[in-house]
Amino acid sequence: MKTIFTLIVALNFFLSFGQTWSGEVAEIFYQKCAKCHHDGGGAPFPLMTHQDVSLVATSIYDAVYQEQMPPWPPNNPSAEFLHDRTLSSSEKTTILDWMTSGYPEGTPSETPPPPVFNEGSILGNGDLQVQIPTYASKAIANDDYVCFSLPTNLTEQRVIKAVEVIPGNPEIVHHVLVYVDQNGTEVTDTIGGNCASPSSFNTKLVGGFTPGATPIIFPNQDPIKLGVTVDPGAKIYLNMHYPIGSYGLVDSTKVIFHFYPPGEIAVREVISEPLLINYAFNLPANQVTNIGAAYPGSGTTQTDYSLYSIFPHMHLLGKEIGAYGVKPGQDTVRLIHIPHWDFDWQDFYKFRYLQKLPSGSKLKAYGTFDNTASNIHNPFSPPQSVQFGLNTTDEMFVTYLQYLPYVEGDESYDLSELTTVGLQELTNDNLSMIHAYPNPFFKEGVSLVFDEEVIQNGKIMIYNAMGEKIKVFGALDSNKIFWDGMSNNKSVPAGIYYVSANINGYFFNKRLIKVE
Repeated sequence: MKTIFTLIVALNFFLSFGQTWSGEVAEIFYQKCAKCHHDGGGAPFPLMTHQDVSLVATSIYDAVYQEQMPPWPPNNPSAEFLHDRTLSSSEKTTILDWMTSGYPEGTPSETPPPPVFNEGSILGNGDLQVQIPTYASKAIANDDYVCFSLPTNLTEQRVIKAVEVIPGNPEIVHHVLVYVDQNGTEVTDTIGGNCASPSSFNTKLVGGFTPGATPIIFPNQDPIKLGVTVDPGAKIYLNMHYPIGSYGLVDSTKVIFHFYPPGEIAVREVISEPLLINYAFNLPANQVTNIGAAYPGSGTTQTDYSLYSIFPHMHLLGKEIGAYGVKPGQDTVRLIHIPHWDFDWQDFYKFRYLQKLPSGSKLKAYGTFDNTASNIHNPFSPPQSVQFGLNTTDEMFVTYLQYLPYVEGDESYDLSELTTVGLQELTNDNLSMIHAYPNPFFKEGVSLVFDEEVIQNGKIMIYNAMGEKIKVFGALDSNKIFWDGMSNNKSVPAGIYYVSANINGYFFNKRLIKVE
């Protein structure tokens, strides 16, 4: 493929000069790739600059052409998800055409300023950090499942509004499940041996990490605030998975929690459970097998629920998985469909709008497993019979859901407008070329002053804490602008924002905080 790509570039270099990094391409990478591909991020290399991209151009071309990147397995037009990374047809064409024309840079001073990410994190330092002690994987013949019980040292009840897992060694951390042990005594470390998920009612699943996962940020602005309560003296329980082949490699994963202010009112508790699960299955060798699961068993739900996110899970033999709800009138609520399962890309997929599941409904999941020699991911050659188990070479059929009791109007709120974090972080008042007054700012807006005149084609953008572009300022004729705190004709919620500016070909950033 490298030879073919090189020939394509050579043939097209002098034929096409339409797209440039500064003109059209950089912004696509910022929005669809940078959340993982930044310094200290979960991906193995950054894709923030023209040089970054040029160094791995062949691999990028292959991944985009084959639709392997950006990773986004769901294919379900019935439900919208937050943080969708899929490339549109025009974005894919732009990248491929740019690659085949020799990936020209364009004019540096016209490059849009990139989003800003904290070192190793998207959301920043938060209010509480817990970190496992340095641990060397023991995964030789089997995967290594290790559990750690870590103190919070909290002296008062707090409510989680966001949680972010930072793998210490992304190359060996396959997944992390994050639980809150409310009384701090339900579970203990099991270093050196395998462990499973706790089953105590006093231990609550908050979220987790898998390759490609995004931080969990609960909606936290009126009219709907969601979270998970952490009691004084609680511990954080981490279920770590290191796959075969990682033996001897070292990890020190940490988890960052962002809390609501103490005493925050009207926060609704989110429940996380593996509602759709099938333990009793056998996958015969050389067969394709379909299985399913239903909740609640042979009955139906007894109350109205609002579904917040969904996390399907299979292993290497998985080929397809989906889930849906059946309402009392037999109407179907399609929740998720992953037609081409990929073990390496999993996530808690958050619905853009809460999905109502009325009383008298049933949840169902369906899946297909390919235990034949034609499955290139089959861990056994020749194929062997496989059952439910913890190891990657075993199989699972589980779908986690995050949900809460339904309240009238839940399904009408656009959750993309109600998620933000980091209110308690300090402003960054270093020697930036950008000054903000006032900062923190209120609904009245913020004035931005630049130490140098912004040239006519200089670009200034506002990003939120997730690196999503929310405001663009066009050509300016002075070194001052005013941002009214609006995006798409709506006032942005309180939280952390960044102004990023390209001034004469150099990038400068400033952290902004909007408060209520």
